[in-house]
Amino acid sequence: MTAASDLRFLSTDDGDLAYLDTGSGDPVVLIHSGYVDHRVWRDQIPALAAHHRVIAPDVRGHGFSANATAPFRWADDLAALLRHLDAGPAVLVGLSMGGVIATDTVLEHPGLVRAVVTSGAVTGDFQYTDPWHEELRAESARALAAGDPEAWLRSFLRVVPGPYRSEDDMDPDIVRRLREMALHTLAKHTPDEKDWLVRLTGSWDRVAEIGVPVLALNGSLEPADLHAAAERLTAAVPDGRSVTVEGTGHYPNLERPRLFNDTVLGFLRSL
Repeated sequence: MTAASDLRFLSTDDGDLAYLDTGSGDPVVLIHSGYVDHRVWRDQIPALAAHHRVIAPDVRGHGFSANATAPFRWADDLAALLRHLDAGPAVLVGLSMGGVIATDTVLEHPGLVRAVVTSGAVTGDFQYTDPWHEELRAESARALAAGDPEAWLRSFLRVVPGPYRSEDDMDPDIVRRLREMALHTLAKHTPDEKDWLVRLTGSWDRVAEIGVPVLALNGSLEPADLHAAAERLTAAVPDGRSVTVEGTGHYPNLERPRLFNDTVLGFLRSL
């Protein structure tokens, strides 16, 4: 994994935001999923950096970035980083929470975005409605409210295989890596900490504003409502494409890294 010494930091009015900046060429931004950090892209960074400038931030409150102490928006943090690095328009590749950040950013700062790849996400308005995810959200909320990191971690790791498999079906190294990153982020926070994130609402009603190519890249073992939402997203934009990675769940970049990389690189070559 990336050493902390490889990271750079953007100074903001509310603390420093960490990011990795490597490679050269057209910029590609890798935006990680919730509770982890840029290291979730370990298998993607070298493959993409062989042809592109790769920027992989730690979202505020995650990894090596500062926690929020005032209201903020994900899209504004990312826009500030891209402007600081003179790296726009960039292709945004977002995983889960990172996919929401990608679509938020193209809606709020369209001039900074050349194309979008979402995986395990569509827009911030989408929420899983199946009983498995509803149970998981309740379980996670109870653990956080009780200040029980191990109980919370157990619920978090259930997302890795998804509703159709168990953790025993997963490569233990994937589970170990996610556990390590999640514990690092969780240690930065307290149960009674205020959530300063200002969420973008009404995004589903605005997807027709997206004027750049969008690739929805999802694991075949994701619930049907996510696949339906991804098709809705790609149908609403002028150049929308959808690809399914067979035999994978919420983290296709970890389970099938070579196929994930080849698909993203093929998308990048088509732009």
